[in-house]
Amino acid sequence: MRSFLLILITICSFLLPDANAQQRKFTHADTLRGTLSPERSWWDVTYYDLQIRVDPEEKSIVGVNAIFYRVLEPAQRLQIDLQEPMIIDKVIQDGESLSFTRDGNAWFVDLKAPQPKGKIRSLLVSYHGKPKEAKRAPWDGGVVWGKDSLGRPWIATACQGQGASIWWPNKDHQTEEPDSMRISVAVPKGLTNVSNGRLRSKKDDANAPNTTTFTWFVGNPINNYDVALNIGNYVHFSDQYNGENGKLDLDYWVLDYNLAKAKTHFQVVKPMMKCFEHWFGPYPFYKDSYKLVETSHLGMEHQSAVAYGNQYKMGYRGSDLSGTGWGMKWDFIIIHESGHEWFGNNITTKDIADMWVHEGFTNYSETIFTECQYGKEAGNAYLQGVRSRIGNDEPIIGPYGVNTEGSADMYYKGSNMLHTIRQVINNDETFRKILRGLNKTYYHQTVTSKEVEQYISKNGGHDFSKVFDQYLRHTKIPVLEYFILNKELKYRWVADVKDFDLPVKVTLTNGKYSFIYPTTEWKTAAIQLTDPSKFAVDKNFYIKTKAL
Repeated sequence: MRSFLLILITICSFLLPDANAQQRKFTHADTLRGTLSPERSWWDVTYYDLQIRVDPEEKSIVGVNAIFYRVLEPAQRLQIDLQEPMIIDKVIQDGESLSFTRDGNAWFVDLKAPQPKGKIRSLLVSYHGKPKEAKRAPWDGGVVWGKDSLGRPWIATACQGQGASIWWPNKDHQTEEPDSMRISVAVPKGLTNVSNGRLRSKKDDANAPNTTTFTWFVGNPINNYDVALNIGNYVHFSDQYNGENGKLDLDYWVLDYNLAKAKTHFQVVKPMMKCFEHWFGPYPFYKDSYKLVETSHLGMEHQSAVAYGNQYKMGYRGSDLSGTGWGMKWDFIIIHESGHEWFGNNITTKDIADMWVHEGFTNYSETIFTECQYGKEAGNAYLQGVRSRIGNDEPIIGPYGVNTEGSADMYYKGSNMLHTIRQVINNDETFRKILRGLNKTYYHQTVTSKEVEQYISKNGGHDFSKVFDQYLRHTKIPVLEYFILNKELKYRWVADVKDFDLPVKVTLTNGKYSFIYPTTEWKTAAIQLTDPSKFAVDKNFYIKTKAL
């Protein structure tokens, strides 16, 4: 089976969202990329067989992708995506060359053969070119044509925001995941390519004596932007984790001169896996193994081949994003990017407008891991610490159908919203079952935000629909207005959402938190504090308060 201000650029999916996304005027190209048009809707990809040759000196790729698809409804025209300046040379079906036209980054192919409903058909797409170079991967992505410290080629792809079609032809929409995929990459002899899934073969090419081809196979559904190239002077070591679904292979690919350092630093993976499996359910890709692959860019959640570039430092590039000290206890990139295996890779949103499902839950996985290792108070402190990075600048959910994200608040505000919901549920076992249930119910599937919201409400014992609307679809967070008079607490919510309601814990008596149930109408509760000035709201709720 899928983005940030100052050092707030934290993350895996690490894509800088458009600060003016809500006001932006969308183009024809945006629609071609983000919409399930008639030329996309009638066919469903079942398998990709990608075979390419990479030339580091020329910074070029030449290859062919065999696209296997199931016909959902008969049609004679389809859209394939490949971004400029890459070129499609030929499209073949049943041995016949097909005509096609280009509209920017979209290529429209006219089919000759009948396309009967339910039948599996295939196309062979030959292409070449010099793909866009990443200017600042992974935020401004593409292909990184880098060098290691010894001046040797060190190449990687990081293309979540720009899309996989920046370097290979495919149906580049987030709803589309092949059931499986083969990735064959020919590189200059002496270099190693590491891609997703498991290594099937390594062969020297008799027709090109200075070339070695690495063939990888992905046995699970995979989203397009996760398909990765990692080319360099890699060495490999491995381990196993006794997980919920049996033996999970752990593979590590690092630059040769970092082997000893990696063997020590990557020991965090087993306790991380234990924590995440407990809270989120079994690792979703046992068939394909878990891998960390060292990269020259910071990191990315490439499925079963997690890109790691945090330079073996604790925290985020050696800093604590929470400002509490807890963020320096673990390597941010390992924890965050691995969390995406559950949220983003296992559960993928149909439209990137809903990408909070990827980033909010994964950002919360940092709190979960901190809690697993150091206790609940440490996790709470970390979560509260990252609030300073919330901008409340625009809605978390962006416009649909135009391949555009919402606010970067999808990370920290998204996780704080989830933590607030956890407090309302007030039962960690129920909350844990929700997280595990999401990964089981939507295993290897694409979803909408609404589906996730409804699942949480259904299983959380409270209708959170207005909570989701306020935090995801509006800019401001709710304000609890209150005053205390004659041993009575008067309180109400001020929010954008009509009839907003959110239970919250406050101190009505000395040394104890109790729930009150504010609405947008004034309500009253008896208060028995010895000193009314000690009235407080539980800090685990991400809200504002205003004493009148």
